[in-house]
Amino acid sequence: MTLYVTNTLTGERERFEPADDDRVTLYLCGLTTSDPVHVGHARTWTHTDVMVRWLEYLDYEVCYVQNFTDVNEKIVARVGADGPDEDAVARHYMADVIEAMRDLNLRRADVYPRVSEHVDEIIAMVETLVDGGYAYESNGSVYFDVTAFENYGKLSNQRLDALEAQGDPDERSEKRHPADFALWKADGVSPSDVAEHRKDDRPLGDRPPSGETWDSPWGEGRPGWHIECSAMSTAHLADTIDIHVGGHDLVFPHHENEIAQSEAATGEKFARYWLHTGLLETAGEKMSSSLGNYFYVADALDEFGPNVIRTFYLSTNYGSKQIYSEAAMSEAEERWERLERAHGAAVDACDSVDAHTKVEDEALRAAVDETHEEFAAAMNDDFGVREATTALLELASAVNRHVDGREEYDYVGLREAIEAFEELGGDVLGLDFGGGADGEAHLADDLIELVLDVRETEREAGNYDRADDLRDDLEALGVTVEDGDDGPTYRY
Repeated sequence: MTLYVTNTLTGERERFEPADDDRVTLYLCGLTTSDPVHVGHARTWTHTDVMVRWLEYLDYEVCYVQNFTDVNEKIVARVGADGPDEDAVARHYMADVIEAMRDLNLRRADVYPRVSEHVDEIIAMVETLVDGGYAYESNGSVYFDVTAFENYGKLSNQRLDALEAQGDPDERSEKRHPADFALWKADGVSPSDVAEHRKDDRPLGDRPPSGETWDSPWGEGRPGWHIECSAMSTAHLADTIDIHVGGHDLVFPHHENEIAQSEAATGEKFARYWLHTGLLETAGEKMSSSLGNYFYVADALDEFGPNVIRTFYLSTNYGSKQIYSEAAMSEAEERWERLERAHGAAVDACDSVDAHTKVEDEALRAAVDETHEEFAAAMNDDFGVREATTALLELASAVNRHVDGREEYDYVGLREAIEAFEELGGDVLGLDFGGGADGEAHLADDLIELVLDVRETEREAGNYDRADDLRDDLEALGVTVEDGDDGPTYRY
C-alpha cells in the first residue's frame, strides 16, 4: 500500500514520494525555550513521533531533526526570574522539554540543533540573501525583501498587497515594505520588548537584560526568528527536505518566511510536503502560553500517565483541531484500559496451560489479519491514527470474545494478537503494553518523594547527618538531589 499525505502547500492529498526511495528527511519546528511545556506542544510532538515511527515501519530510513530556539526576546524577558542570563534560562526550560519528551515515550530525534550553536550558518545565509538582492541592510539590521521573491504567500495563499506589517512597530521605518521581515536585528533585545514579554511586575531596573549578541558584517546583533530554522534544517538535512512539520499557527508568517528565504538562498525547493498539526483547544480557544489557558505536560503525566495522554492524542488525526477537556481525557483513559486489559488477557491466556497449538479460532485469527489491514490502510491515509486506534480496539473485542468464550485457547491466534498489539500499538503508536516500565517508573518516583519527605523531617528536627545520609543513599542509586528555595528536586 502507498502512503498519501495532505500537503498544505498544494491543499491536496498527494502520494508520498521522497527524493530518495529509501530515505526520508523530516524537520519539525521545535519550541522557544522560555516557558514550561504544555499539552498543546506535546500534541505536535506526539503526532510527529508517530509519523516517524510509521515511516520506519514502511522501511524508510528517517533522518529526523527538531530544533530548540534558545535565542529569543521571550527568553531574555525571563532573565532574573528563571536564570541569571539568556543561556541559563534557555537551558532551564530545555531540560523541562527533554524530560517531557522522554516521559511521553517519544523517540529521540537524530539531531536537536540549537540556534546559539548555528549563528555562523545563519550569518552566512543572510549574506547570501543580501548578495543575491533578496535582502538589504538598514541601520545595522537586515530585512528580507518580500517583493523580490516571486510567489511570496504561496503557502498561506495570501497576496502580497493584502499582507499586514510584520515585526516590531519600531522596525517599520527601517523597512521598504511593511511585510518585509528581519533576518538580523541590530544590537540586543530592547527594554520595550523585555517589558512586553515579562510575566511579572518586577521593575526592570536601570540595566534591563538585553540578551547575547554576535558580531556580523552589519555590526553586533542577533538572528531573526524565521532565518533560524532555514539555517538549521539546511545544515543538518539538505537544501530540499521531504517533510516539514509544525503547528497550524506557524503557517504564516513563520513557514511562509522559511520558504522565501530558503528558496531564495539555495535556488531549490525548500520542502516537498508541508504537514501541519491542528491546534489543541480548551474552552473554545487555542491552548497557548500567552493566553494562560494551558495545562502543563508534567501535571498531565502525574494525573494520567503517558499511555492515556498518547491515547487522547490518537483519538484525533493530526490535521484536525482537538479539544482538551475532562470528558475527553476520561474517554482516552477508558480506551487505553480496554487495550491494556485485552493485551493482558491475551498474554495470560497464551501463557497458560490451557493454550493449545491445535485449537483454532478462525474468528480470532481473521480479526488479527483484519487489524493489520485496517491499521495499515488508516496510517497510509495521511497518518490516520484515529482509525488505526479503532482497528486495535476491534482486535481487543475479538480477544475478549475468545478468552471469555472458551476453556481452551488458540495459542497461535493469541500470540499473533499479542504481536499485533505490541507491533502496531507499541512500535508504531508508541503505547507501552509492557505495563511494568510505566508502573515501575511511577512507583520509583513515589518512593523517592517519600524518602525526600523523610529527609526534610530529619532536617527540620536538626538531624542533619541523617538527612545527608539519605541524600547520599539516593545518589548511590543514581538519583541526584538538589536543594532549592522551593524545596528539594531530583533527577535520575
